[in-house]
Amino acid sequence: MANLKEIRSRITSVGSTMQITSAMKMVSAAKLKRAQDAITQMRPYANKLTELLENLSASLDADDGGTYSKERAIKNVLLVTITSNRGLCGGFNSYIIKSAKALMNDEFENVNVEILSIGKKSSEHFTKNDFNVASTHDALFNDLTFENVSNVADDIMQQFVDGNYDKVVLVYNQFKNAATQIIMNENYLPIKTTANQGEQIGDYIFEPGKKEIVEELIPKSLKTQLFKAILDSHAAEHGARMTAMHKATDNASELKKDLTLTYNKARQAAITGEILEIVGGAEALNG
Repeated sequence: MANLKEIRSRITSVGSTMQITSAMKMVSAAKLKRAQDAITQMRPYANKLTELLENLSASLDADDGGTYSKERAIKNVLLVTITSNRGLCGGFNSYIIKSAKALMNDEFENVNVEILSIGKKSSEHFTKNDFNVASTHDALFNDLTFENVSNVADDIMQQFVDGNYDKVVLVYNQFKNAATQIIMNENYLPIKTTANQGEQIGDYIFEPGKKEIVEELIPKSLKTQLFKAILDSHAAEHGARMTAMHKATDNASELKKDLTLTYNKARQAAITGEILEIVGGAEALNG
């Protein structure tokens, strides 16, 4: 009977877990819809602005404001890692951490690498393991607005202009659908220009002038690029969590069925044993 009691306890525990994971799946599904709408609306604008920026940068001289596209010998690199503040989303966070480490060990093995972390999971990991963490911005997800992201982008751009970093790379999960996230190692600074360097691509009329456009358009584009990456990661996080909780709920359901079957078999065996004992005792008395 002690065995039956233990199985009953496990069935109850698994049932409670299944209710929690099912509720978390529904919450993530609701949040995913809003996050997906945000990145879907943002992506075409950001992509077109980036395309315009690359074409514009190809026609600029350094004196006209090509500061953000200036190539330098790579000695100091900033990796901007974007993860989540919470777990229970499968390998969503660990993939970004592994990707950042791979960049450090391969492409940037012989240069100084610092990390700007957005999201508690990467902040905790890199700080705990004594990586060179320049700054953390975990609170961004508490109030995810363009203005708040712009402040971080301003700091990154200023650090690049001052020569503290020669290259900046964004490492994040790009949202594809609820079940699929694509790991991105996206160049942020210096700005990539089109292949026809020095030639103007497209029919652009500069008004009031190139320098004024650069001062407004390039910083805005870089802010938009970072904001898009964070929105992508935010949507991907909810998709990953919804998928993880769906799988967890299915696994708990299967486990509950197996435990129930085991319980019924054990209960039937216990009842059969009791019947045999009663029959054996009756026969002994009759004998």
